[in-house]
Amino acid sequence: MDPIIGIDLGTTNSAVAYLSEQEPEIILNALGGRLTPSIVGIDEAGVVLVGAAARELQVVRPDRCVSLFKRWMGSDRTVTLGGRTLTPEELSGFVLRSLKADAEAFFQKPITRAVVTVPAYFNDQQRKATIAAGRIAGLTVERILNEPTAAAIAYGFQGADENKIVLVFDLGGGTFDVSVVEQFDGTLEVRSSAGETSLGGEDFTRTMAARVLESVGLPFERAEATLPLVVSRVLQQCERAKCQLSREATATIRVPDGTGDLVNGKEVIVTREQLEKWVAPILARIEQPIRRVLADARLTREKIDEVILVGGATRMPLVVQRVRDLFGREPRGRLNPDEVVALGAAVQAGLVERNAAVNDLVVTDVSPFTLGIEVSKEFQSETKSGYFDPVIDRNTVIPVSRMKRYTTMQPNQTSIMVKIYQGESRRVGENLLLGEFEVQGIPAGPRGQEVDVRFTYDLNGILEIEATVVATKKMISHVIARHAKGLSEASIRKAVRDMEKLKAHPRDETRNHYILTRADRLYKELSAEHRRFLGSLIDGFEAALESREPETIERYREGLEDFIAEFDASNDDPTGNSDE
Repeated sequence: MDPIIGIDLGTTNSAVAYLSEQEPEIILNALGGRLTPSIVGIDEAGVVLVGAAARELQVVRPDRCVSLFKRWMGSDRTVTLGGRTLTPEELSGFVLRSLKADAEAFFQKPITRAVVTVPAYFNDQQRKATIAAGRIAGLTVERILNEPTAAAIAYGFQGADENKIVLVFDLGGGTFDVSVVEQFDGTLEVRSSAGETSLGGEDFTRTMAARVLESVGLPFERAEATLPLVVSRVLQQCERAKCQLSREATATIRVPDGTGDLVNGKEVIVTREQLEKWVAPILARIEQPIRRVLADARLTREKIDEVILVGGATRMPLVVQRVRDLFGREPRGRLNPDEVVALGAAVQAGLVERNAAVNDLVVTDVSPFTLGIEVSKEFQSETKSGYFDPVIDRNTVIPVSRMKRYTTMQPNQTSIMVKIYQGESRRVGENLLLGEFEVQGIPAGPRGQEVDVRFTYDLNGILEIEATVVATKKMISHVIARHAKGLSEASIRKAVRDMEKLKAHPRDETRNHYILTRADRLYKELSAEHRRFLGSLIDGFEAALESREPETIERYREGLEDFIAEFDASNDDPTGNSDE
């Protein structure tokens, strides 16, 4: 049987792993990198670029590239690249297809099944969108796994015999999750989860970019609308500076002129103290989910035995210090925070395929949010609608099936509308509408006719609703809905067909395309003298590619790579080894 791979489909970086006979291991991509940037681009020739090559193209042609689309999953939002309109599911499908190709190159056989991770706080629509993205990429998603749970599995795999309560603090490029996990007798039991789907290292980067642009008289929103090339270059510079400030006290950011030229631009020096002041209000948002997760687990901070750091943003000293202050202890980061989720997904894949290496490991998970329906309430003689009645409470162990009985409120009422919501507010207006359906055929009669509503929530976090008219036993089943908002079954089939038609760069040519894209970006940043020399190197490399002679290609590529290593101030790493 073909192996099942584990995939961390991240906001800024993604990774793929498998479970070997001894332990989970990362599968390298075509550039030899352990991480693949979650960026998609379409170049002038109509070729789809994914990962490091797309990241390079994004700096000079932001109109042809897109990132952070994980935050759009489950929505109707689309983006147009190279004249083609793409959904978040299709964009994620490109990333998944690239990771799938890396796994197939490693195993030398087709790969069709995967465990894919999502933020714990992804709602039903976002989870279905992730499954749809897998199908578009040619993968059957065997299990949707919460990211902090995956991290706990990776740590628990190597210490399954220990008994302790662990808090997983997962701050990645785009999302924040926190989970309390109890480990005992080879069992990992998730007791509670909370978080935000729009909080991460990218928010720190964009905040820094906004402050830097303001310092040279360019409001960020106006610059983003009128000077996209300037903004894309500043974002690149700020991402590099943010990582540098995790190690050093100051960093220099080059702000290009109005044409995007860095040579004639300005320099802005940013200190670690400035950055920490700018991002402090954003980082403060971690505290409410932490309070919630501890309350739901019925624990105090003193009862936590260990705090595990996950996600590249946890490399920032400010983040580490905040966690240290909150829990009064040194957090752990023994495993690479960028890779630990993918490693945990690989262990979960081993559980799904009954791998002998994980025979003694048991994992449970929870629903991170409350699920229920809209009801009306009577106040003396007045009936008011818009109230939320929970059916499955947040942090209930899954899989779970719960039923509640409801009644009609009007005489001769023969139908009811069941509206399903996710959220924690007592009013549905402050919660998220997941779907709705009508129950008809209720016998006419006095008010109080009974309807049973059953919620079933599975291991993938997918919700099914059943409504049964008690008097007639008539049942209506409703799986919450659409594979994703705005993406029907027919849309998925069409996306699969379109994916096959699109030109994607062959895996064995990815390194060449990456180095050319990076060289083109660097060319625009250099002085005239260095431009001329780089131009000749690019011409020689392109001529070597046309010759199709491996030794000639390798010789010219090495010369081009040496020049880039010497003159590229951004020092970009094709492995994408930072998610801060």
